[in-house]
Amino acid sequence: MKKISFALALMLTLGLLASGAAAAPYKITLITMDQMDRHWVTVDEGAQRAAKELGNVTYNWLAPDLKDDAKQIECINNAVAGGAQAILLAANGPDAVTAALKDAVDAGVKIIYVDSTANFPGLATFMTNNEEAGVTAGKVMIDALKEAGITSGKIGIINPNAATVTNTLREKGFRRAFEGSGYEFLETQYGDGDVIKSKEIGANFITQGVVGIFGANEGSTAGAGIAIQESGEKVIGVGFDQSDAIRELIKNGYLVGSMAQNPGVMGYEGMKAAVAILEGKTVPSDPVDTGVSVLTKDNL
Repeated sequence: MKKISFALALMLTLGLLASGAAAAPYKITLITMDQMDRHWVTVDEGAQRAAKELGNVTYNWLAPDLKDDAKQIECINNAVAGGAQAILLAANGPDAVTAALKDAVDAGVKIIYVDSTANFPGLATFMTNNEEAGVTAGKVMIDALKEAGITSGKIGIINPNAATVTNTLREKGFRRAFEGSGYEFLETQYGDGDVIKSKEIGANFITQGVVGIFGANEGSTAGAGIAIQESGEKVIGVGFDQSDAIRELIKNGYLVGSMAQNPGVMGYEGMKAAVAILEGKTVPSDPVDTGVSVLTKDNL
């Protein structure tokens, strides 16, 4: 009886250990471009919400303090070393992180893109259709210029950098909206998504007599709006993303509008896709458009 009891106890113990191993949570890491923008905080909130609903995820958010390729590569390497099974990534640039991503995949890590991709295959992508959103931003500015009786003039663009795919597509779409119009583009200036740098660029554009300024991301947009506010000039400002600062600038008339993305959806759907992939399920490989709406004074 003692031998039978011991055998039964051993079997029960092994069964519990096996079931515990099967139930071990998936380790998933979100890596964004930086920690500065409200946009990334909202991506994190969406990922957290999905992780809580799923209940089988150990989740953390890693990000450089500012946009920097080397620091983002370090985040990827640290996630892999920390045992991440999947990474939700908003790539800072198309090429810089590809070697680190190859190493991650070689280590068995699954790559899911949120917001911005690299030139390396991911298993799923959740992002705004940035070029079409840029076209919408251009149309918003053209309508506002015409409403103000301004049918020609110079337009300034503030972009974080020349490498990030999302921002270059937004600029491409914005410029496309102006094709055949009577407006002239000044050379694009880059402010690293930093509000202060972007404000200085905006102020310089205004001294050059621009009639409109487009900001391609949150920091660029806020900087453009503040420059317009401080100048006291009649300049049409349009941008991307939403934050308390951007909403206040729109409310007070220093920005006409901003393209409000759905970063929470990116994080939420990205997390669900990561778990599905880790469970061996099939998810859409084509990019999923998470949508955009035009934020104006009328719908704040």
